[in-house]
Amino acid sequence: MNEGTLYIVATPIGHLGDLSSRASEILSQVDVIAAEDTRVTRKLLQHIGTETPMLSLHEHNEQQRTQTLLTRLQAGESVALVSDAGTPLISDPGYNLVKVVRSADIKIVPIPGPCALISALSVSGLATDKFVFEGFLPGKSSGRRARLEGLKDEHRTLIFYESPHRILACLEDIETVMGPEREVVVARELTKTFETLHSASVADTRAWVAEDQNQQRGEIVLLLAGAPVVERQGEDDERVLRVLMEELPLKQAASLAARICGAKRNDIYQKALEIKELKAK
Repeated sequence: MNEGTLYIVATPIGHLGDLSSRASEILSQVDVIAAEDTRVTRKLLQHIGTETPMLSLHEHNEQQRTQTLLTRLQAGESVALVSDAGTPLISDPGYNLVKVVRSADIKIVPIPGPCALISALSVSGLATDKFVFEGFLPGKSSGRRARLEGLKDEHRTLIFYESPHRILACLEDIETVMGPEREVVVARELTKTFETLHSASVADTRAWVAEDQNQQRGEIVLLLAGAPVVERQGEDDERVLRVLMEELPLKQAASLAARICGAKRNDIYQKALEIKELKAK
Protein backbone atom coordinates (compact mmCIF):
# COMPACT_ATOMS: atom_id res chain seq x y z
CA MET A 1 0.00 0.00 0.00
CA ASN A 2 1.25 3.49 -0.81
CA GLU A 3 2.02 5.72 2.15
CA GLY A 4 -0.20 8.73 2.69
CA THR A 5 0.49 12.45 2.59
CA LEU A 6 0.65 15.03 5.35
CA TYR A 7 -0.68 18.44 4.30
CA ILE A 8 0.30 21.53 6.31
CA VAL A 9 -2.69 23.77 5.72
CA ALA A 10 -2.76 27.50 6.45
CA THR A 11 -6.16 28.76 7.61
CA PRO A 12 -7.57 32.30 8.05
CA ILE A 13 -6.29 34.47 10.89
CA GLY A 14 -9.71 36.11 11.05
CA HIS A 15 -11.62 36.63 7.83
CA LEU A 16 -12.94 33.27 6.58
CA GLY A 17 -12.81 34.56 3.03
CA ASP A 18 -9.03 34.26 3.19
CA LEU A 19 -9.18 30.45 3.04
CA SER A 20 -7.80 29.45 -0.35
CA SER A 21 -9.76 27.21 -2.69
CA ARG A 22 -6.91 24.70 -2.57
CA ALA A 23 -6.97 24.62 1.23
CA SER A 24 -10.74 24.14 1.17
CA GLU A 25 -10.37 21.25 -1.27
CA ILE A 26 -7.69 19.55 0.81
CA LEU A 27 -9.67 19.88 4.04
CA SER A 28 -12.66 18.31 2.32
CA GLN A 29 -10.75 15.38 0.83
CA VAL A 30 -8.28 14.17 3.48
CA ASP A 31 -9.06 11.21 5.70
CA VAL A 32 -8.54 13.13 8.93
CA ILE A 33 -7.71 16.65 10.12
CA ALA A 34 -5.31 17.14 13.04
CA ALA A 35 -6.54 20.36 14.66
CA GLU A 36 -5.13 22.42 17.52
CA ASP A 37 -8.69 22.95 18.81
CA THR A 38 -11.40 20.91 17.09
CA ARG A 39 -14.08 23.37 18.22
CA VAL A 40 -12.39 26.21 16.34
CA THR A 41 -11.76 24.11 13.23
CA ARG A 42 -15.31 22.79 13.22
CA LYS A 43 -16.57 26.34 12.53
CA LEU A 44 -14.24 26.53 9.53
CA LEU A 45 -15.43 23.16 8.23
CA GLN A 46 -19.04 24.28 8.59
CA HIS A 47 -18.16 27.36 6.55
CA ILE A 48 -16.92 25.24 3.64
CA GLY A 49 -19.63 22.60 4.08
CA THR A 50 -17.60 19.52 4.95
CA GLU A 51 -17.64 17.02 7.82
CA THR A 52 -14.14 15.60 7.57
CA PRO A 53 -13.25 13.67 10.77
CA MET A 54 -10.95 15.48 13.20
CA LEU A 55 -8.70 14.70 16.12
CA SER A 56 -6.96 17.14 18.40
CA LEU A 57 -3.24 17.85 18.29
CA HIS A 58 -1.99 20.44 20.76
CA GLU A 59 1.02 21.11 22.96
CA HIS A 60 -0.16 18.68 25.65
CA ASN A 61 -0.77 15.63 23.45
CA GLU A 62 1.48 16.10 20.40
CA GLN A 63 3.87 13.30 21.33
CA GLN A 64 1.04 10.79 21.64
CA ARG A 65 -0.83 12.01 18.56
CA THR A 66 2.32 11.96 16.43
CA GLN A 67 2.60 8.18 16.68
CA THR A 68 -1.11 7.74 15.95
CA LEU A 69 -0.92 9.93 12.85
CA LEU A 70 2.32 8.34 11.67
CA THR A 71 0.66 4.92 11.77
CA ARG A 72 -2.27 6.21 9.76
CA LEU A 73 0.01 7.86 7.21
CA GLN A 74 2.04 4.67 6.83
CA ALA A 75 -1.24 2.85 6.20
CA GLY A 76 -1.92 5.13 3.25
CA GLU A 77 -4.24 7.73 4.78
CA SER A 78 -4.00 11.44 4.10
CA VAL A 79 -3.79 13.91 6.99
CA ALA A 80 -4.21 17.70 7.14
CA LEU A 81 -2.58 19.62 9.99
CA VAL A 82 -4.18 22.94 10.94
CA SER A 83 -3.77 25.36 13.83
CA ASP A 84 -6.48 27.62 15.22
CA ALA A 85 -5.41 30.38 12.84
CA GLY A 86 -2.71 31.05 10.28
CA THR A 87 0.15 28.80 9.21
CA PRO A 88 0.78 25.75 11.43
CA LEU A 89 4.02 25.50 13.43
CA ILE A 90 4.49 29.29 13.59
CA SER A 91 4.27 29.57 17.41
CA ASP A 92 1.78 26.68 17.18
CA PRO A 93 2.01 22.89 17.65
CA GLY A 94 3.15 20.54 14.90
CA TYR A 95 6.95 20.64 14.89
CA ASN A 96 7.34 17.17 16.39
CA LEU A 97 4.83 15.68 13.96
CA VAL A 98 6.53 17.18 10.90
CA LYS A 99 9.98 16.12 12.11
CA VAL A 100 8.90 12.52 12.69
CA VAL A 101 6.98 12.27 9.42
CA ARG A 102 9.95 13.66 7.46
CA SER A 103 12.25 11.17 9.18
CA ALA A 104 9.90 8.40 8.05
CA ASP A 105 10.28 9.66 4.46
CA ILE A 106 6.57 10.32 4.08
CA LYS A 107 5.44 13.04 1.70
CA ILE A 108 4.65 16.43 3.26
CA VAL A 109 2.92 19.12 1.21
CA PRO A 110 2.59 22.79 2.25
CA ILE A 111 -0.72 24.50 1.47
CA PRO A 112 0.28 28.18 1.83
CA GLY A 113 -1.96 30.91 3.10
CA PRO A 114 -2.37 33.47 5.89
CA CYS A 115 0.35 34.13 8.45
CA ALA A 116 -0.11 36.88 11.03
CA LEU A 117 3.53 37.92 11.26
CA ILE A 118 3.94 38.30 7.48
CA SER A 119 0.61 40.11 7.14
CA ALA A 120 1.60 42.54 9.89
CA LEU A 121 5.08 43.13 8.45
CA SER A 122 3.70 43.85 4.99
CA VAL A 123 1.65 46.81 6.24
CA SER A 124 3.90 48.01 9.09
CA GLY A 125 5.99 50.51 7.18
CA LEU A 126 9.11 49.05 8.81
CA ALA A 127 12.02 47.53 6.91
CA THR A 128 10.98 44.25 5.29
CA ASP A 129 14.22 43.15 3.60
CA LYS A 130 15.56 41.62 6.81
CA PHE A 131 13.59 40.73 9.93
CA VAL A 132 13.66 38.48 12.99
CA PHE A 133 10.61 36.62 14.34
CA GLU A 134 10.92 36.00 18.09
CA GLY A 135 7.50 34.50 18.78
CA PHE A 136 6.27 35.18 22.30
CA LEU A 137 8.60 36.92 24.75
CA PRO A 138 8.90 35.42 28.27
CA GLY A 139 5.84 35.95 30.44
CA LYS A 140 7.69 37.41 33.42
CA SER A 141 9.19 40.88 33.26
CA SER A 142 12.66 39.76 34.36
CA GLY A 143 12.90 37.17 31.61
CA ARG A 144 11.37 39.54 29.08
CA ARG A 145 13.87 42.30 29.83
CA ALA A 146 16.76 39.86 29.64
CA ARG A 147 15.64 38.70 26.21
CA LEU A 148 15.15 42.29 25.04
CA GLU A 149 18.65 43.18 26.23
CA GLY A 150 19.96 40.49 23.92
CA LEU A 151 18.05 42.06 21.02
CA LYS A 152 18.80 45.68 21.84
CA ASP A 153 21.45 46.08 19.13
CA GLU A 154 19.69 43.95 16.49
CA HIS A 155 19.52 45.96 13.26
CA ARG A 156 16.77 43.90 11.64
CA THR A 157 13.05 44.52 12.22
CA LEU A 158 11.89 42.57 15.27
CA ILE A 159 8.52 40.80 15.29
CA PHE A 160 6.76 39.37 18.35
CA TYR A 161 3.43 37.81 19.17
CA GLU A 162 1.99 39.12 22.43
CA SER A 163 -0.94 38.25 24.67
CA PRO A 164 -3.47 41.04 25.23
CA HIS A 165 -3.12 40.85 29.02
CA ARG A 166 0.67 41.35 28.73
CA ILE A 167 0.86 43.96 25.96
CA LEU A 168 1.10 46.97 28.28
CA ALA A 169 3.77 45.39 30.49
CA CYS A 170 5.66 44.32 27.39
CA LEU A 171 5.69 47.87 26.01
CA GLU A 172 6.89 49.15 29.38
CA ASP A 173 9.79 46.72 29.31
CA ILE A 174 10.65 47.64 25.72
CA GLU A 175 10.72 51.32 26.70
CA THR A 176 12.98 50.56 29.66
CA VAL A 177 15.44 48.44 27.70
CA MET A 178 15.43 50.04 24.26
CA GLY A 179 14.44 53.60 25.06
CA PRO A 180 11.28 55.64 24.48
CA GLU A 181 11.99 56.75 20.90
CA ARG A 182 12.26 53.41 19.08
CA GLU A 183 9.44 53.04 16.53
CA VAL A 184 6.93 50.31 17.32
CA VAL A 185 3.90 49.06 15.41
CA VAL A 186 0.94 47.33 17.03
CA ALA A 187 -1.03 45.18 14.59
CA ARG A 188 -4.15 43.97 16.39
CA GLU A 189 -7.02 41.75 15.23
CA LEU A 190 -5.77 41.64 11.64
CA THR A 191 -8.48 40.88 9.03
CA LYS A 192 -11.16 41.06 11.73
CA THR A 193 -13.89 43.62 12.39
CA PHE A 194 -11.83 45.68 14.84
CA GLU A 195 -8.53 45.51 12.97
CA THR A 196 -6.10 48.13 14.27
CA LEU A 197 -2.69 49.23 13.02
CA HIS A 198 -0.88 51.80 15.15
CA SER A 199 2.62 53.15 14.58
CA ALA A 200 4.45 55.54 16.92
CA SER A 201 7.35 55.75 19.36
CA VAL A 202 7.43 53.19 22.15
CA ALA A 203 6.56 55.85 24.73
CA ASP A 204 3.58 57.17 22.78
CA THR A 205 2.36 53.66 21.99
CA ARG A 206 2.57 52.62 25.63
CA ALA A 207 0.49 55.64 26.64
CA TRP A 208 -2.03 54.94 23.86
CA VAL A 209 -2.49 51.33 24.96
CA ALA A 210 -2.77 52.36 28.62
CA GLU A 211 -5.52 54.86 27.84
CA ASP A 212 -7.63 52.54 25.66
CA GLN A 213 -8.66 49.19 27.14
CA ASN A 214 -9.80 48.03 23.71
CA GLN A 215 -6.16 47.90 22.64
CA GLN A 216 -5.56 45.30 25.33
CA ARG A 217 -7.82 42.74 23.66
CA GLY A 218 -7.57 40.28 20.81
CA GLU A 219 -4.68 38.87 18.81
CA ILE A 220 -1.61 41.14 18.71
CA VAL A 221 1.50 41.27 16.57
CA LEU A 222 4.16 43.67 17.84
CA LEU A 223 6.79 44.98 15.44
CA LEU A 224 9.83 46.98 16.48
CA ALA A 225 12.19 48.94 14.27
CA GLY A 226 15.72 47.61 14.29
CA ALA A 227 18.52 49.48 16.01
CA PRO A 228 20.05 52.16 13.76
CA VAL A 229 23.23 51.15 11.98
CA VAL A 230 26.06 53.39 13.10
CA GLU A 231 28.85 53.75 10.61
CA ARG A 232 32.17 53.24 12.35
CA GLN A 233 35.73 53.73 11.25
CA GLY A 234 37.77 50.54 11.54
CA GLU A 235 40.92 52.57 12.03
CA ASP A 236 39.42 54.24 15.10
CA ASP A 237 38.51 50.84 16.55
CA GLU A 238 42.05 49.57 16.07
CA ARG A 239 43.59 52.70 17.57
CA VAL A 240 41.47 52.35 20.72
CA LEU A 241 42.28 48.64 20.88
CA ARG A 242 46.05 49.22 20.61
CA VAL A 243 46.01 51.78 23.42
CA LEU A 244 44.07 49.45 25.72
CA MET A 245 46.31 46.48 24.89
CA GLU A 246 49.27 48.44 26.21
CA GLU A 247 47.68 48.59 29.65
CA LEU A 248 45.37 45.57 29.90
CA PRO A 249 45.34 41.81 29.23
CA LEU A 250 44.24 40.95 25.67
CA LYS A 251 40.73 39.67 26.47
CA GLN A 252 39.95 42.56 28.78
CA ALA A 253 41.28 45.09 26.26
CA ALA A 254 39.20 43.56 23.45
CA SER A 255 36.04 43.51 25.56
CA LEU A 256 36.46 47.12 26.66
CA ALA A 257 37.31 48.28 23.13
CA ALA A 258 34.17 46.63 21.77
CA ARG A 259 32.05 48.46 24.35
CA ILE A 260 33.70 51.82 23.67
CA CYS A 261 33.49 51.54 19.88
CA GLY A 262 30.14 49.80 19.63
CA ALA A 263 31.77 46.97 17.69
CA LYS A 264 31.19 43.24 17.85
CA ARG A 265 33.29 41.64 20.57
CA ASN A 266 34.37 38.70 18.41
CA ASP A 267 35.58 41.02 15.64
CA ILE A 268 37.63 43.13 18.05
CA TYR A 269 39.03 40.03 19.73
CA GLN A 270 40.20 38.65 16.37
CA LYS A 271 41.84 41.99 15.59
CA ALA A 272 43.57 41.87 18.98
CA LEU A 273 44.97 38.42 18.18
CA GLU A 274 46.27 39.71 14.85
CA ILE A 275 47.97 42.66 16.54
CA LYS A 276 49.53 40.37 19.15
CA GLU A 277 50.79 38.01 16.47
CA LEU A 278 52.39 40.85 14.49
CA LYS A 279 54.12 42.16 17.61
CA ALA A 280 55.53 38.70 18.30
CA LYS A 281 57.24 38.50 14.89
